[in-house]
Amino acid sequence: MKSIKVFIVIAIAVVGFAFTAQQKKAEAWDVPAEYKSMENPLANDEASVNSGKMVYMKHCRSCHGNAGLGDGPKAARLNTFPGDFSGAEFQAQTDGEIMYKSIFGRDDMPNYESKIPSKKDRWAVVNYMRTFKK
Repeated sequence: MKSIKVFIVIAIAVVGFAFTAQQKKAEAWDVPAEYKSMENPLANDEASVNSGKMVYMKHCRSCHGNAGLGDGPKAARLNTFPGDFSGAEFQAQTDGEIMYKSIFGRDDMPNYESKIPSKKDRWAVVNYMRTFKK
């Protein structure tokens, strides 16, 4: 009985590894210049971060995870790793770049223009994503 349990655990680990090993790293995004230089009109304060957290938890968490590590429950089913928002590479982007990628999407990343129509909510999500910085 114990050997069956060990076999099941190993089988699950192998399948899980194979599933995640097939994910590729996202290619570079081509963000239009107008978005790269776009400034976030919202103050990065507690109110906007809390507002952004609510939007993030509703629309982003399932793929990007609670802490923005790309480990949400749907992440393993994606062809491309959804990204680690805590790292220096992500955090070095301008707010405009993050907003553009978060709203317009591409490939596995859906377009959220209609799901997050409020510009205030879009920028609030950016402020919340800044809290993932290590």
